[in-house]
Amino acid sequence: MVAVIKVGGSLAEDSASLITLCQKLGTLAKFYRMLIVPGGGKFADVVREFYRNFDVSETVAHKMAILSMDQFGMFLSGITPNSQTAYGLEEARSLSSTGILPIILPSKLMFQKDPLKHSWNVTSDSIAAYIAGLLLAKKLILVTDVDGIFTEDPKKDLNAKMIKKLSVNELLDWNKRTSVDKFLPRMLLKIRIDCYVVNGKHPERIKAILEDKKTICTQIII
Repeated sequence: MVAVIKVGGSLAEDSASLITLCQKLGTLAKFYRMLIVPGGGKFADVVREFYRNFDVSETVAHKMAILSMDQFGMFLSGITPNSQTAYGLEEARSLSSTGILPIILPSKLMFQKDPLKHSWNVTSDSIAAYIAGLLLAKKLILVTDVDGIFTEDPKKDLNAKMIKKLSVNELLDWNKRTSVDKFLPRMLLKIRIDCYVVNGKHPERIKAILEDKKTICTQIII
């Protein structure tokens, strides 16, 4: 597998950009063996709301959040040409080998293996990294609604600066939620994979990463 690409739910805030992105990914799948891992988006926000308002355990919330990824993945399949959902990795590999873009619905895999800590520090970013490790993918591309990882939240601080390249250990030392979850650097240290954080509103940047060309993004290096 050339790349595992996580499509963040935040991109659904701009419907035109998300549709354009999905069309581009459907085309790229004809030339690169790749797989989509969906984020949770607003479906996961509902889980967070229930977690805050009711006395449910982190285990229950963790499983509900994974199911929200299934929902967003099903939605993505409805707007992505040349795509098909898959519950298993073998099915995903088979689809990818024929030029079809597999969109993994991760609940069955994650419930069966249960490999990650049940915590809000573990989101679809770390799940995408886990799946990339199982597939021995060459690249993990985390597609979000900002250009990369910033020193501060760029939506709240106009002086925030984007970081073009940083090491996993630097990200680990930050110990805070950025545009990726807090557990991700630990996963990257384990699977040792090239990881990129890129803005999905500019699909040409994803194509550049697949082609090993320079583009606007954050590269997380081991």
